[in-house]
Amino acid sequence: MNKVYIYSGFERFWHWTQASLIIFLALTGFEVHGSFEIFGFEKAAQFHRIASWMLIGLIVFAIFWHFTTGEWRQYIPTTNKLKDQVLYYLVGIFRGEPHPTSKTKLRKLNPLQRLVYLFFKLLLIPLTVSSGILYLLYKTIDQNNIVVIENYPLESIAFWHTLGAILLMIFLVIHVYMTTTGETPTSNINAMLTGYEDLDDEEENKNKS
Repeated sequence: MNKVYIYSGFERFWHWTQASLIIFLALTGFEVHGSFEIFGFEKAAQFHRIASWMLIGLIVFAIFWHFTTGEWRQYIPTTNKLKDQVLYYLVGIFRGEPHPTSKTKLRKLNPLQRLVYLFFKLLLIPLTVSSGILYLLYKTIDQNNIVVIENYPLESIAFWHTLGAILLMIFLVIHVYMTTTGETPTSNINAMLTGYEDLDDEEENKNKS
């Protein structure tokens, strides 16, 4: 096993900041919906708007970083060992079986993670962000008589935005659980904090693949 610097500083900053903003947006968003009261409606709505624009800014920087560094390739889907990975999470992990795939610096995600994170980036985040922007700017756009808004009443926009938020929370719960499936329950979290993770030799991993 070798200690490998697998997660860059920006990658870790982006990961934890994104997670924090999503959790804070869920907290303030559901308060705006009247689910509970912490900040009060006015403050919750204000904080929600501020955090929304912060998340959008972070997403823009993250997209730029992924494409300039080539890290977008980490999410290219593959069916190689996909069935093995699914069976591992359903059965093998509870039997103490070894991981069917090996992590390397150039291949950080297993086949199932690639599909799940691709769904997160290409469908779930765009759904939540786009509906949130429409919801945020609804009055301004409606005053300008934009036809598309007339065809989609505020209730519909709110529905899709809330659905996206609920799916994000489900994803977050699954994601937290998945972090405990590493070599130790905390190894993946430690790696995302320090950037370093204990991995097999890269050439050895290639032979295993």
